[in-house]
Amino acid sequence: MKRILIIGSAGAGKSTLSRQLSARLNLPVVHLDRYYWKPGWAPTPNEEWDRFVIEAANEDQWIMDGNYTRTLDLRLRRADTVIFLDLSRWLCLYRIVKRRIQYHGKTRPDLNDECPEKLDWAFISWVWNYKKRSRDRVMEQLKCFGEQKNIIIVKSRKQVKEITNQLEETKEIKK
Repeated sequence: MKRILIIGSAGAGKSTLSRQLSARLNLPVVHLDRYYWKPGWAPTPNEEWDRFVIEAANEDQWIMDGNYTRTLDLRLRRADTVIFLDLSRWLCLYRIVKRRIQYHGKTRPDLNDECPEKLDWAFISWVWNYKKRSRDRVMEQLKCFGEQKNIIIVKSRKQVKEITNQLEETKEIKK
């Protein structure tokens, strides 16, 4: 595994898993939110964003986390492993509220410095409707690459823990 793509709803744990895998596999992390959101939560224009995603995906090694379904195919082409965090909307909602409290008035480590943590009804609705809005499209794209990629669909926190434990065991065996 040299190029790992981690996708899923906001609050699914993409950034946390990315950091954990990076520590275990010694791969650099690309938190897409950090590059997409400019100061004051201004989005990157599509053309500029596409160039960035292509350049980042063309690197030899990475763990990349983020949604951005419009550019998912660009990342899927280069990834050798895809982890889709397909967790419950209740867990994702709980986590976005928790991080809002944890980072009140501050910026999360996986975001641009000038994007303080916020929570509004539009974002809550976006998280709540992720499965209805985005999941089927993501699954269709994963099917297109299914034979060429190692695709892991994670449905629970227990499965996330199993993945990190397996990688830790693999790392110990290689020593």
